[in-house]
Amino acid sequence: MLADGSVTAFVPTSNLERAQEFFVGLLGLDLSYSDSFACVVRSGAVTVRVTLVPDFRPQQFTVLGWEVADVHAVIAELTERGISFLRFDGMAQDEAGVWTAPSGAQVAWFHDPDGNTLSVTQH
Repeated sequence: MLADGSVTAFVPTSNLERAQEFFVGLLGLDLSYSDSFACVVRSGAVTVRVTLVPDFRPQQFTVLGWEVADVHAVIAELTERGISFLRFDGMAQDEAGVWTAPSGAQVAWFHDPDGNTLSVTQH
């Protein structure tokens, strides 16, 4: 039933203007529309609704991620735009912050302005 429907991802924010600058200005996602409740962007075929949550507290896990063809190229471009990649104790990450999963996938993480953890993964 839902397999044929379109997916909308939700990301909380405490500041819509700042979130829009990040998701559209820094990450380069396409703005669909914005109002006083949410900033709605597109990433490929997925709609991402960045929703205002005034008492928001970030979670300790990844809330949104992208599959990319070349994780190191994406990291280099985002780093040039001012985004810092995260390092985690106990995880063997390369100089760019990439961790290689047991499956061989290469993953790196970064925060949005609200502290949401986002990721890029190369399979």
